[in-house]
Amino acid sequence: MKELTVASLYTLEETIAKDLFEGVEYPWEVLPKISSFILELGAALPEDEYDKVGEDVWIAKSAKVFESAYIHGPAIIGKDAEVRHCAFIRGNAIVGEGAVVGNSTELKNVVLFNKVQVPHYNYVGDSILGYKAHMGAGSITSNVKSDKKLVVLKTPDGNIETGIKKFGAMLGDEVEVGCGTVLNPGSVVGKCTNIYPLSSVRGYVPAGSIYKKQGEVVEKI
Repeated sequence: MKELTVASLYTLEETIAKDLFEGVEYPWEVLPKISSFILELGAALPEDEYDKVGEDVWIAKSAKVFESAYIHGPAIIGKDAEVRHCAFIRGNAIVGEGAVVGNSTELKNVVLFNKVQVPHYNYVGDSILGYKAHMGAGSITSNVKSDKKLVVLKTPDGNIETGIKKFGAMLGDEVEVGCGTVLNPGSVVGKCTNIYPLSSVRGYVPAGSIYKKQGEVVEKI
């Protein structure tokens, strides 16, 4: 399904992880590769622009990281990014240029493209967030099914077997997720879509739409 591809969802020029997606059709295919990619990329980052802090953590000199934030490697914090009070980065995380990781937000095995905002009490795990994507306060990605089975992505063209147990959400560029929303395992949201607050999202949501609730998705006017 073309709408689910990397090319349809993301502007690759807006991430330091562009090469991670090379030769990949669907974005969730990169999830198992994030850790090794960070280790390779981090070792090649220019020392005049990035500091290596602790074990396998690279932080841009222009980034702002609060003392109370915790960052476990491997991780890369991009230029002009902001990692705020009590943020918890558990590892395998790329935080893009100008991105914001907020108070009590937790990241694990993720790629945040440039200008992404997860600023208030968010959990983002096993997910890819596109350029300027924004998650409202308290919205989270649920990355494991309750029955612990492999994630199956439900689409209008049929189900796609991902072969992955941990799969949160793939948010395209400039997606807006309302406060208190749960993005269930295997959610894919197309570019420039708005999700109403307190939503429970499953499967594929088309680009350029407004998600009001399950079964009620309208095209933006």
